[in-house]
Amino acid sequence: MSHIIGITGGIASGKSTVVKMIREAGYQVIDADKLVHDLQKKGGRLYQALIAHFGSSILDERGELDRPKLARIIFANSENLALSSQLQDSIIREELAKARDSLEEREQVFFMDIPLLIEGGYVDWFDSIWLVYVDETTQLARLKKRNHYTDEEAHKRLESQMSLAKKKAYADVVINNNGSEKALKKQVDILLAQLALDKSC
Repeated sequence: MSHIIGITGGIASGKSTVVKMIREAGYQVIDADKLVHDLQKKGGRLYQALIAHFGSSILDERGELDRPKLARIIFANSENLALSSQLQDSIIREELAKARDSLEEREQVFFMDIPLLIEGGYVDWFDSIWLVYVDETTQLARLKKRNHYTDEEAHKRLESQMSLAKKKAYADVVINNNGSEKALKKQVDILLAQLALDKSC
């Protein structure tokens, strides 16, 4: 039976960096964001669902989803955010379950990178949950620098998600990313070494 680890975090928490380190160590990681991106491509299941609800104004001149425009519409108010989530959740869950079941057939240990793991109700899918954590001040500063957001835009994005402080209650492992990438890698290396040891016993 496979050991499945869920990885989560928040926007600008450094989760993608941790996932990269895990992949480099040789582990398979199902990337929920990539899966969603593929489903949102022209003709995909999410593409069709989003157009049916929001209309063709969310498309660019090539007929692909205009992601920045879609994001602005979704984050414009809580009603749009809730409707978008409702539209997409069942399709995403179904496709993630397919990917999980496929890997379970051939991997002893693997990871699933799901940003909204807790909010989306995926907690019981996993043998353990790893949370990539930063304090809110660091998170805001990194988000503003990375996405060139104003204070207001950055705060709005954080307010649309469960705080990392609240997510700690669901985590079996908290990876602290308030420091340098070197310090982050050291934590990940220790966790992966312990994981390999546990699975070899």
